[in-house]
Amino acid sequence: MTLWRESLLCGLYMAVREAYGRSTARRLLYAFGNWCARQASGSRVLAVLSREGRLSAEWEQSRVCRALTTAATFPGNLLHRWYLAWEATFEDSVFARLAFDLGDGTAIAESWLIMLLWVIPFIYWDNAWSLLAFAFLLVLFHAGAMRRDAFRLDIPDIGVYPVAFFFLMVAAAPLSYRPDLSWRFLGYHLAAVVCLLVTVSAVRNAYDLKRLCAGGTFCVAVSSVYGVVQRIQGVEVNIAYVDAKLNPDMPGRVQSYFDNPNTFGEFLVMLLPLTLALAVCANRKRGKVAAAAIFVVGLAALLMTYSRAGWVGFALSVALMVLYLRPALIPPLIALCIVAIPFLPSAVWTRILTITNFNDTTTSSRFPLYEAALNLIQRAPLDGAGLGSDVVRQYIKDFRLYHGSAPFVHAHNLYLQVAIETGLVGAAAFLASIFATVKRGFRTVRGAPDTPAKVVTCAAASGLCGITLCGMADYPWHYPRIQVVYWFLFAMVLAGVKVCRAEAS
Repeated sequence: MTLWRESLLCGLYMAVREAYGRSTARRLLYAFGNWCARQASGSRVLAVLSREGRLSAEWEQSRVCRALTTAATFPGNLLHRWYLAWEATFEDSVFARLAFDLGDGTAIAESWLIMLLWVIPFIYWDNAWSLLAFAFLLVLFHAGAMRRDAFRLDIPDIGVYPVAFFFLMVAAAPLSYRPDLSWRFLGYHLAAVVCLLVTVSAVRNAYDLKRLCAGGTFCVAVSSVYGVVQRIQGVEVNIAYVDAKLNPDMPGRVQSYFDNPNTFGEFLVMLLPLTLALAVCANRKRGKVAAAAIFVVGLAALLMTYSRAGWVGFALSVALMVLYLRPALIPPLIALCIVAIPFLPSAVWTRILTITNFNDTTTSSRFPLYEAALNLIQRAPLDGAGLGSDVVRQYIKDFRLYHGSAPFVHAHNLYLQVAIETGLVGAAAFLASIFATVKRGFRTVRGAPDTPAKVVTCAAASGLCGITLCGMADYPWHYPRIQVVYWFLFAMVLAGVKVCRAEAS
């Protein structure tokens, strides 16, 4: 740090910063940004979108919520009574006290666990590990609940729509067109359910939120450095991922230790906002600098994926973070984006221009997939084909609904895929889950003081919006590990809302 402070570059930076701070341009930009923020705050559209729905408002007092809470907290209550009956015996045991302390820090254990799981290369990955890992955290959580009366699974803070959606997903397995093809996918969804439940229940304060952000940041660092090294070594162009005629100068797409560059891009879209949040709210300067450096490397890796949906989704998440945390920075951000256009590599700019080009084979090949999905919805609008992409492929094959040249793997659209697996009812519950959770996150952020919990909540809600946009062009859940990351981000929004409300009370 001393070398940096004494360097010519640091001196130049401080001089430019001081000159900009006194400039008329800064005052005009900030005035315009504040005006935009006031207009947005007074917008009727924004008021309607941020208003809490009736079902969400009445969820905590409903009979269903109380019944599920009773069932979910029963193991913890039973273990706590056992602890009270044998308190002296348990407190005399070194192993029991160790288990209680580990359970009390379940959120910290989760941060270490995701650092371990989400850096395993795809060729060595086993999807059963996610379920086993979060099941272990669930057991660890109940070890903490044994001694702490207030440490219980939190059903009310999850909300009515995610609960309804997961029940529909569970029902979709036995009601499937081919139940034997659906049971394996039920395990993937159960891993996501346990991840959501444990994360929301274990997080109690801003420290827990930052530790989980640190876990995600570590995964961004490892995967991004791996991707940059791939670019340096050279990546072979795969014609399955790019139209070579429209992108003649584009190099091979970086995929890090994932199986697909789009998957790597979606991974970064979800976790980069948490990395940025850690750079903002870390306690020490070293932590801020390290997180900022990881964010820059992750951004470079995202560019190297050449994932168009990833770029757009990330841009949306950053725009939302700036809008809700520092609205005065919106005009400078727009100006920076415009100034950066001439400096973009030609391959990146060409790739951006193909977003709306339907002659691109990677885009046009998806229309037969969408057509097959819509045909399936017409045949089974309420219940769909059943849980999992395997049964969907079998259903489409048996009824000859697909007429494309490439094999049908999935619908290449998250919402269409959910609809053809669980029917329109399941798709409606899923969309309501996203919409209600994002609303809760941003509504809480708007009224919260500037605290780390606010920053993390805003980052998680922004990242969820980014991956939601990516889902319109791809199916991220095709890789169950990415599905768990998705619900982890979802849980971070709900956990952040819980912490912000606790800080305000």
